[in-house]
Parts: sequence; C-alpha cells; structure tokens
Amino acid sequence: MAIDVTVLRVFTDEDGRFGNPLGVVDAAAVDPADRQRLAAELSYSETVFVALPDTGRSTAHAHIYTPTTELPFAGHPTVGASWWLKNRGTPVKTLQVPAGIVQVSYTDDLTSVSARADWAPDFSIYDLPTVDDLEAADPDDYGDDVEHYLWTWLDKPAGRIRSRMFAPHLGIREDEATGAAAVRITEYLSRDLTIVQGQGSIIQTTWSPEGWVQVAGRVADDGTRQID
Repeated sequence: MAIDVTVLRVFTDEDGRFGNPLGVVDAAAVDPADRQRLAAELSYSETVFVALPDTGRSTAHAHIYTPTTELPFAGHPTVGASWWLKNRGTPVKTLQVPAGIVQVSYTDDLTSVSARADWAPDFSIYDLPTVDDLEAADPDDYGDDVEHYLWTWLDKPAGRIRSRMFAPHLGIREDEATGAAAVRITEYLSRDLTIVQGQGSIIQTTWSPEGWVQVAGRVADDGTRQID
C-alpha cells in the first residue's frame, strides 16, 4: 500500500523561497521497522514520523530519521511537524521526541519550538572571517566523523549571521537549514540570532541563560509524494 508523504520546506524566507525539504509521515501508516528504509528512499536530510495527538490532547509524538540513522532531536523536523499538525487542524503545545519534550508555539506565520541546548549534537564550529571565505568552503574538505558548522557575521550588532552545515556521516553533504545547529550556535554566542543558511533559508532564534533555545521559522507546503 502506498504511503503518503507530505513534503514541506522549513525555514523559508518571507517570500516562501528556499527552506529545507522535509518529509512528514503519519506514524500510524508505517511500521517502525520500515521507517529507516523509507527515510533513505526519500533522501531528504530528515523525515519525521508523527503520531497524531489523542482527541482533546495537546501533545504529539515524533521520531526523526536522516537517510542513515534516527536522531533524538532535530530542529527543522520539529518545526515542520508542529506546523503540519496545526495545518491539519490539530495544533499542539508540546512535541515528544526521544531527547525530551519540545515546547511549541505559533505566532502569525512563524512556528516555534523550544529545546534544551544540550539536546543538539556537538557540532565542530568554524568561525570564518568573511562571507567570501564561507562561500568558498568545499564540503568535501571536511571529515565524515562529525557535523561541521561554518559561520560568519553579516551584521554583528543586529545578531545576523551567515552559515553552512556539512554532515556527510549522516548522509547529508550540505544541509540547507539546520535547526539543531541553530540551537548550538545560539548557545555558543549566547544571544538571539537571525541565521541565513544555505541558499537563503532564514532561522530565528531566542537564547535563554537557563539552557533553552527557541527556534522559529516559516514553512511552505510542496504537496504530497506517495512511496510504496
């Protein structure tokens, strides 16, 4: 039986451009043993399987997969899953992922999730002096043992940065927009940020000294794929 996969782009700009593709699947439609295979076949940087909230409840459960492994937490799948739930008429206040309970909020066209900074993986962070240095970076020059996050200031007083992320060991040569990395760089710089990643995706973050980071973005719906 064919499985319906909603295809979203998470962290678009204000005009609905760019954003990181995400597959969203009703978890009830896929046996857990088949999730990794499906994520590999879809080949998005992440695919999220969402168990719909029970009637009258405001919590949903989600599991996140790259093409090669399951993740305890990731930003763009939790933002995308939260948007998808609201779009289908079942908005939530929390999303349970293996790492813990993600707080969810909706404001105008932004969907936000709040997560513990230590849920994100330990990225190797590279502070680059200029945008030209960032754009000249070649993903093939970085090892396949960890995630690599490269960044530089666009406007330091305004908290605006430019970034790229490479994670070949997860099957992601270069990620268009990375929520978990946004959590880490926000903690690293200890301030609110506007992050321009990849071709032009936009991630908004809010830092808390208590160890929480809110990640917010816009989402676009690119329709449905069917996978056998």
